[in-house]
Amino acid sequence: MKVLLVNGSPNANGCTNRALKEVAETLEINGVETEIYHIGKKPISGCIACYSCFKTGKCSISDGVNEFIQKADNADGFVLGSPVHYAALSGGMTSFCDRLFFASPSDVFAYKPAAGVISARRGGTTAAFDQINKYFTIRSMPVVSSQYWNMVHGSNPEEVEQDLEGLQTMRTLGKNMAWMLKSLEAGRVAGIERPVKEERVATNFIR
Repeated sequence: MKVLLVNGSPNANGCTNRALKEVAETLEINGVETEIYHIGKKPISGCIACYSCFKTGKCSISDGVNEFIQKADNADGFVLGSPVHYAALSGGMTSFCDRLFFASPSDVFAYKPAAGVISARRGGTTAAFDQINKYFTIRSMPVVSSQYWNMVHGSNPEEVEQDLEGLQTMRTLGKNMAWMLKSLEAGRVAGIERPVKEERVATNFIR
């Protein structure tokens, strides 16, 4: 079993990464392989609505999203992390997620557990947390919870170290993710099949 963790901060070794490392270390202790993927500092385009992904199963823009889709196809779970920028996900992370979840084939993410992790100096965490969870719930992904909303506070990694409750929340999240992955695997071995999807219905509000 493998979990991909995404660092949606421009800073590779900042507060978001510190939170993700706490989750990753707990997953590893519980027998789950991990990889932290940093989206980097280079510009990430928003979706341009070309819809070529509907035909090809990949995005027409080359800036790392397709690379991650390939990684995601072989992963069993996901933890997406972002700093708070104006009470929302970082701009790069928003563009990354918009295209990632729109361009990828439906079976890349469906029924794979996911969780969001948010870091902030002070405020905006719950708004960003709500935003990131919406990506999971539109793709049939079980959302893994913790003992509190998944957030840490601090303006640098050293301050995050002082957020003992936040780091404990990350460890609990890691344990819960490992438990859910093992439970899903046990169900698969026992012959429990995934739900059969109905043909998609789209209802427009204006006709």
